[in-house]
Amino acid sequence: MALRTRFTEVFGIEHPVVQGGMQWVGRAELVAAVAEAGGLGFLTALTQPTPEDLAKEIARCRELTDRPFGVNLTILPAIDPPPYDEYRRVIVESGIPIVETAGSNPEPHLPLFHEHGVKVLHKCTSVRHALKAERVGVDGVSIDGFECAGHPGEDDVPGLVLIPAATARLSVPVVASGGFADGRGLAAALALGADGINMGTRFMATAEAPVHRNVKQAIVDADERATDLIFRPLRNTARVARNAVSTEVVRILDEGGQFPDVRELVAGARGRTVFETGELDAGVWTAGQCQGLIDDIPTVAELVHRIVADAEEVLGRLAGRVVVPA
Repeated sequence: MALRTRFTEVFGIEHPVVQGGMQWVGRAELVAAVAEAGGLGFLTALTQPTPEDLAKEIARCRELTDRPFGVNLTILPAIDPPPYDEYRRVIVESGIPIVETAGSNPEPHLPLFHEHGVKVLHKCTSVRHALKAERVGVDGVSIDGFECAGHPGEDDVPGLVLIPAATARLSVPVVASGGFADGRGLAAALALGADGINMGTRFMATAEAPVHRNVKQAIVDADERATDLIFRPLRNTARVARNAVSTEVVRILDEGGQFPDVRELVAGARGRTVFETGELDAGVWTAGQCQGLIDDIPTVAELVHRIVADAEEVLGRLAGRVVVPA
């Protein structure tokens, strides 16, 4: 079974299923499992504390798979930014074939990557940003609907509108992101003009995901309503799993608080503690609305193969329902 699309052809993978970069989660064991299943997995560069650690994680992933995988590099404004140049150099020197960029404009990073034959998939949350990414030369776009975990942007446009709006205007391959968890979603994304799907929350609830079992079970137990949108008053919205900490952050900001008032609550180290210890109220952690569609914790191989098979079945069944006028 294989669904061939422009995305699979351009990026050289078997199935149009992507595991995007996830802070603290995009590690070798998960990424290698996705690659072995025929999908495209991304190590998360900034999960690794130094560029040297990223090089070691790439080597560890290569010990687990000989199939292609990529690296996510998220570039965000910071007073003391990470050494992005060094992370980029490790990526190209390690022979990584694909990079997922996110955050700021990818244009400054493209010359080095393209000089070394690295294809770039840029994550966007709006059509205007996707068009800009295409103009500066990315090889593909991942378009994130409002349903997604993490940062959905500030336009609040759901995938059912955003995906066809983007695919109607873009010429590069488009991967649909936000709200996808099964074969029905993949079939729907293809029907909306996309060339594949990107999943984060669904891959967190797999056997190989390097997060505590409590987190995986919490995703299974949650429904589509069990997320919070934090930082909305600050115009830096992020969707996270609802817990005691996220609820408190929303309250403080809704009552006029500013980022310094919640800084300690949303510290990245606290979110990492959730994933490592399974203490669900230790900090904020990202989850998308698609958790309402997740009811098991399969292996990555079981999940990817099921999604592709179910998508093929849905597409075939729908084709049989269509009545073409004589």
